[in-house]
Amino acid sequence: MSISVELDDRVADVRVTDEALEVRLRDGRRISAPLTWFPRLARATPSQRAKWELAAAGHGVHWPDIDEDLSVAGLLRAAS
Repeated sequence: MSISVELDDRVADVRVTDEALEVRLRDGRRISAPLTWFPRLARATPSQRAKWELAAAGHGVHWPDIDEDLSVAGLLRAAS
């Protein structure tokens, strides 16, 4: 039995807590990593962390207030 899944690694949503960065992809996958891996995000205020925008046609995230950019590909490499 095989299962066919259509992967879509574009960002659907981002959540940053005091402990972790969580990125939800359009295909339902979630990437989670300790916030300590991202020093700029760790030092940012909650309102700066909450203000993010899509980058690279949805394949990345940009936080304009702290000039931080993360790619989905980089997050997937770091999480594996």
